[in-house]
Amino acid sequence: MSRICVVDDKPLLRDSLKETLGREDHAVETFENPTEALEPVVRGEFDLVLSDLKMPRMDGVTFLRTLRDRGCETPVILMTAFGSISSAVEAMKLGAFDYIQKPFEADAIVVQVERALQHGRLRSENEALRASLDDLRRRRDMVGDSEEMLAIRRQIARVARSDATVLIVGESGTGKELVATAVHAQSARADRPMLCLNCAALSGNLLESELFGHERGAFTGADRLRKGRFELADGGTLLLDEISEMALPLQAKLLRVLQEGEFERVGSSVTRRANVRVIATTNRDLNDWVARHRFRGDLFYRLNVLPVHLPPLRSRGSDIRRLVDHFLKEAAARDGHKPPKISPDAYHLLEEYRWPGNVRELENLCQRASVLAPDGLLTCDVIRGWLQGHVESASPLGDLQPGHMLEEMERRLIEKVLAENNGHRQRTARMLGMGVRTLGMKLKQWREEAESERSATRRAGLEPALSA
Repeated sequence: MSRICVVDDKPLLRDSLKETLGREDHAVETFENPTEALEPVVRGEFDLVLSDLKMPRMDGVTFLRTLRDRGCETPVILMTAFGSISSAVEAMKLGAFDYIQKPFEADAIVVQVERALQHGRLRSENEALRASLDDLRRRRDMVGDSEEMLAIRRQIARVARSDATVLIVGESGTGKELVATAVHAQSARADRPMLCLNCAALSGNLLESELFGHERGAFTGADRLRKGRFELADGGTLLLDEISEMALPLQAKLLRVLQEGEFERVGSSVTRRANVRVIATTNRDLNDWVARHRFRGDLFYRLNVLPVHLPPLRSRGSDIRRLVDHFLKEAAARDGHKPPKISPDAYHLLEEYRWPGNVRELENLCQRASVLAPDGLLTCDVIRGWLQGHVESASPLGDLQPGHMLEEMERRLIEKVLAENNGHRQRTARMLGMGVRTLGMKLKQWREEAESERSATRRAGLEPALSA
């Protein structure tokens, strides 16, 4: 159902149009003069405006010019008598969709209205597609055939069939955004826009505006109406990257959208609806953040309907070679030369490294190698020079080196305190200022990661014997 605004100073015409367009399942609201209609139209309450050209208080051309000056792009059809064609042409130059000459048949105005509404829908779709273009360009193939990656691919296929919210958890650089785009691409919403918003990159007020949009004049610098990501992604997918960094007050507003599908633009009291699938990503332990009252528990449960956990690169050792070859070929093609060759000992060093920056760090190293590898050969000595900040230099933190992830430093600290307390979890948790349940979950996760790494090592050790 489309919302249509009719502005005319003649009651008979207003009533006739309301009846005619109402039979076409349109919601029609009528106004006697443009000054009454101006604010509702600017707020975006209508999909189309039908306005008379000659009216006593404000003519149709002035009405149209005021709408456009205030940033309102709602399609406008002007109704004009025969003697006012020149004024209608002027209005077309100002951005009117079309004009229709009085008197007109009911069928003629119905056809004209449908054309204008279709134009508005196409404009909104194009706006959404333009907004998602950068995300589409960033879509890349998922590389790797380890057991962990095969499991992730199977999970993506299952998750994509649902319309429920998805929470993707993993260390920085593990490819969370790549998994999100894969879920969208395999879903029933694949032909609709997918938009991405980094929740850590904007302040609370700006983030709210990006999510829900704002009215003209809602805050300093809001010189025109702006649609938010929920409006632009209607029917598609919205990726909320680093969701843990969203401020608590805004989390409550996001929760309402997820529960009710309703929101208001900043500076507006008009409730709008959007059918959007939300995918969120984080590198945080949200259970722990909920316990610390840094993240709303009800929002966490609403987001965590379909959880996807991405393993770190260090537990996917068998994928290293394929990833290296892929990134080197990609970088070489971009730079216009052949990829460098890699010595066997260089491959071995890359497989032994723990990759605190995960796949992103590996990709950056391959880009550097594509440019700097001497004589087109990537040797162990060259790579070690690039990694030595992580593997050789001394540190007052023992074997923790500059560049290690905060999560790894946390793990070493917890293991040290646990050992000092002879494995007593309650005493350890109390000394570290965390809950016993949170400590238990971390220990369980690390055991599973260690077992996964041992399994990968055993599989790698069997390969030579099998090939022999």
